[in-house]
Amino acid sequence: MAEKFAVIDTETNWKNVVMSVGIVIAEEGQFVALDNKYIIIEEAAKVGGMYSYALNIKGKTPQLTDRKGAVKEIKDYLDSFGIKSIFAYNASFDARVLPELHDYNWHDILKLAAYKQHNPKIPADAICCSTGRLKSGYRVENILHMFGEDGYTEFHNALTDAVDELRIMRYLKYGIGDYPVL
Repeated sequence: MAEKFAVIDTETNWKNVVMSVGIVIAEEGQFVALDNKYIIIEEAAKVGGMYSYALNIKGKTPQLTDRKGAVKEIKDYLDSFGIKSIFAYNASFDARVLPELHDYNWHDILKLAAYKQHNPKIPADAICCSTGRLKSGYRVENILHMFGEDGYTEFHNALTDAVDELRIMRYLKYGIGDYPVL
């Protein structure tokens, strides 16, 4: 049986405190969402942030809670699927704003998606650092454009962004063990 993993995205408020968390559960080799959870941390959301407009998404009722309740919900949810590995785009940020999840293995999708030697869709004439990382243009939206999703626009909702990040993993076709651990 293939290992299940989680893709997590967070949105933070003006004080850099998590106001929403989106989680998608997938299985190695499939890279298709099996389940998802969306949590809004009410007190942090009230502060407002750059992407407050995207907190509510059509057809999905988020769970509203406080920080302590959110962390418990996240851990219970991940544990119910036997999750050991969490993936995120720029995982160091998400791991830093969710330090309560330090017991999980965090992996960074960006470390493969934004590097010429790992992403075959990065154009040959793209300007890269000596490490092979794109100097610019490596946001989720840019990477999905490289994979042919020309009309795609990032919504900046934690759940929809987690779905987008899983899609990047599917396009890249690497196993979950190929992604660097933080």
